Amino acid sequence: MSEAENKTASNIAPPKRRGSPLLRFVLIVFAWLPLMFALWYLAAPILMLPVKWLAQLLAYIAFPDLVYQILFVAREFEFVTTLRPGEAYSSAVVSVDVNVMLYSFGLPMYVALVLAASGGKRMWKSLLIGYLVMIPFITWGVTADFLKNIVFSAGQFVASQTGFSALQREIIAFAYQFGTLILPTVIPAIAWVLTHRRFLEHLRGEINRFKPTGAEQA
Repeated sequence: MSEAENKTASNIAPPKRRGSPLLRFVLIVFAWLPLMFALWYLAAPILMLPVKWLAQLLAYIAFPDLVYQILFVAREFEFVTTLRPGEAYSSAVVSVDVNVMLYSFGLPMYVALVLAASGGKRMWKSLLIGYLVMIPFITWGVTADFLKNIVFSAGQFVASQTGFSALQREIIAFAYQFGTLILPTVIPAIAWVLTHRRFLEHLRGEINRFKPTGAEQA
């Protein structure tokens, strides 16, 4: 190659690098989030029905003498108990309202992640798997919230009727903290990682290719 050709080749600008694949993915996720949260809020009365059924089953098995009925009204579960609010209220019973939205906000986050990473039949499969995985953990949070209320927030008279031991009260406190602070955010992330390992490998490869080589850095 002649000197002129070498100069011409050296003057050719290298192809422009595309933006960071990780940043692009994060921006797509954030773009989906507002719509997913809106849909989650509107569809909650339907999406959370399995949580109500599972909570009823759990109450029937674990607390048959404690919970009389569970109602689902305006995105809140109302636990109607057999407990009396006070000695003067012989015919009244205690009911506890639990906001299911506090324990299911990981669902729209998970959907946004799936939409940003998947497509076609794989996307629908991932959405179904994630939804089914999260239902038991949402039920955990809702049930633990109910138990925390009757044991620690409803007063000594109500708490004494539950018959829970000191150890059981400690377990309820732990279950409530775990179900409130950890599960709503960690479980959607774990479910997404396990259902998108191939995508993560592909994303890692793109990130490695995006990194400048030693010559480019020079």
